[in-house]
Amino acid sequence: MVHRSLGQSTQELASGFLPPPPSPYEDGLLGGGPAPESELAFPIVDVQERTRRIPLMSVEQELDAARAAIQRSARRRRRVDPGRGGGNVTTADTWFDAGVEHGLVASVYRNPAAFHRSYREMEKRFKVYVYEEGEPPILHAGPCKNIYTIEGRFIEQLELMAPPAPPQGGRRGGGARSGVRTSDPARAHAFFLPFSVSKMVQFAYRPNTYDTTPLRAIVADYVRVVASRHPYWNRSAGADHFMLSCHDWGPEASRGHPELHANGIRALCNANTSEGFRPGQDVSVPEINLYTGDMPRQLLAPAPPLASRPFLAFFAGGRHGHARDLLLRHWKGRDPDVFPVYEHSHGQQDGPLDYYASMRRARFCLCPSGYEVASPRVVEAMYAECVPVILSNGYALPFADVLQWEAFSVAVPVADIPRLREVLERIPAPEVERLQRGVRLVKRHFMLHQPPERLDMFHMIMHSVWLRRLNLRLDR
Repeated sequence: MVHRSLGQSTQELASGFLPPPPSPYEDGLLGGGPAPESELAFPIVDVQERTRRIPLMSVEQELDAARAAIQRSARRRRRVDPGRGGGNVTTADTWFDAGVEHGLVASVYRNPAAFHRSYREMEKRFKVYVYEEGEPPILHAGPCKNIYTIEGRFIEQLELMAPPAPPQGGRRGGGARSGVRTSDPARAHAFFLPFSVSKMVQFAYRPNTYDTTPLRAIVADYVRVVASRHPYWNRSAGADHFMLSCHDWGPEASRGHPELHANGIRALCNANTSEGFRPGQDVSVPEINLYTGDMPRQLLAPAPPLASRPFLAFFAGGRHGHARDLLLRHWKGRDPDVFPVYEHSHGQQDGPLDYYASMRRARFCLCPSGYEVASPRVVEAMYAECVPVILSNGYALPFADVLQWEAFSVAVPVADIPRLREVLERIPAPEVERLQRGVRLVKRHFMLHQPPERLDMFHMIMHSVWLRRLNLRLDR
């Protein structure tokens, strides 16, 4: 892994271009017709010359100052009431809800003081530059409905944050000002590659071929274009650049450019450590399925207390993958009054209303992996204030740099699914209540807002990228 410092030798970093494959620009997939050959083969010596003119120290000094502030806060671990401010946390009205006990905060967050300081430093300093090359639908846009919603919503939010007047005549003006996006790449701490793997699959993939070559070619071509037009990729070999994909083939698409795959920050829903996901370098993104583009209103209503939840656990879904098949083979229809496990949708004639109502009636919501490790049920469970039960192997859970998942979820190995009910029944009632309080505390981090709000999913993804630029852990 390449350390994400901008002070490395340009001679070492500005090398390694691959011979260009057939360009997706020629088919109009990236817009604007064929990319000029002179730009695809931008001379490295010119890139080096331009790199030498960039004021790198100001960016590195900001990162150093942030690291120092976070480390100072992490060392101050005195116990302070979250509602009184100072020390480990700030005041209740701006950080934690009033009345949240310190013990719960301390159990849910790895280091509340370090997280608070890191988040505040991010708000104060973090700048992201979004490359403007390319056109929709594959660039600068993504799906805002369906299982890949977060991919499109993240790209959309960054696009809406475009400064009103980019200094060098960017192709899009207008939009709301924001502290995170910058129009000055020399001030950026991170660079976003705004391609959508979901849209690549829609427009470039040949159905039923399982051939991901076109996806890798688009990624390779796009990285070559931005590396030839700008000096920023070459000075770090892509280590301060990031992509985001919620499609299962996001990791495979990243293989299109070896430096992106090896050095870049890959924000992925498919965060499978057995398939090359690196928790210290990559970012695990929560998966969310918005059929209409909005969170179902049933999950936005106040959640019922545990006493009003007759189900021990609930699941409804298809046989997608080994974990789900095992779950359905052992538990489907065995005890619908207490441990309802259904194939496909429970009460399918009633549609999603009954599905979400069942989640709100359960103490535990079963979240087995499908063909890939992530499941949208994790986020749905958070909204329903139902304790998620993670049934997956190799899943690097979202925001684990900050959150201690054992404080608000239960992890059961796939091999233990045959004894799943026994495992859950043995959890004492006070522990279930504690887990649900943890879910209620962290739910804000898994909510999508438009525009984004402080501490929500968009900003937590950004914070995960920020931590990787800092190369800093927030463990106790």
